[in-house]
Amino acid sequence: MQRKKPDVDIISDILKLSMEAYPDSTFVHSLNHQYIERGGLSKKQLEGLYQKAQKVKTIPVGKLATLEAVILKRPNRYKSELPANKPLYEKDQQAGEMIKAILEKYPEHKRVLFFLSKYENNEVLLPAEIAELQKFRKMLK
Repeated sequence: MQRKKPDVDIISDILKLSMEAYPDSTFVHSLNHQYIERGGLSKKQLEGLYQKAQKVKTIPVGKLATLEAVILKRPNRYKSELPANKPLYEKDQQAGEMIKAILEKYPEHKRVLFFLSKYENNEVLLPAEIAELQKFRKMLK
């Protein structure tokens, strides 16, 4: 993170003043440690620091306004919604209609009954099997 004026560090100043005001606060101490280690804080952490710093009377209003501007400048991170669940396999309606039409005329046709069991168990009908169904249907007409 490059700063325009490296000698001016508002966040560090606010952290120091907050640590003086709240010497027993583990939150402020952890924010200070993270700021020193990483060189910056997340937007949520800055918002928490801002809420703490507002209660301290010794922090100048200009520094609080600068911290608020830094917070507003940061982007909001939103999680996208999970996509809707859809089934792994969708039944081929055309194959189902062909099976139904053949079984209406020949209810004991063993090969078509086999295709019906595969169709009802959500198994994929191979292109050769669909071609066989189409052949049976043409024989019906």
